[in-house]
Amino acid sequence: MMDILSTVRTLGLPDWWICAGFVRGKIWDVLHDFVSRTATPDIDVIYFDPNDLSETEEKRLEAKLNRLHPNVPWSVKNQARMHLVNDLPPYTSSEDAISKFPETATALGVHLDKHNNLILTARHGIEDVLNMIIRPTPTFIDNKSLTAIYESRLAKKNWLAIWPKLRIDNNRVE
Repeated sequence: MMDILSTVRTLGLPDWWICAGFVRGKIWDVLHDFVSRTATPDIDVIYFDPNDLSETEEKRLEAKLNRLHPNVPWSVKNQARMHLVNDLPPYTSSEDAISKFPETATALGVHLDKHNNLILTARHGIEDVLNMIIRPTPTFIDNKSLTAIYESRLAKKNWLAIWPKLRIDNNRVE
């Protein structure tokens, strides 16, 4: 994981984070006493650059990461444009975007600072991921069309089959 973080840092992206399953999956693997890491379908690299909203730039960055680590399933997204996917107001930063991810346990990101310190962002706290609770973020509770996306993700991801100690709680975070 540190090698992946170090590789992404070399890109010099503004306001970058590796988020979602990269963080959540590792925590749940440890809490389930798994000897090896479960497969991660992709490594979600996000950044915030309002000066270049093109998908072409994201694909260029993915290609660069693929040259550096060809066996890693990279996914690079500029959060300055991703609010359009869920028809939300523009995000103000990558951390703002992460806070609007579907699940509280997924709304996590990590990066390395210039001193090699690991930095975690978790605007909804870490209690849900540590207590193995899956629940929607407020953004996905307050918007009916997003609630449907959340429910569809639960079915598609089938996390309970991978991590059987998980619990689903669709109530609002207090």
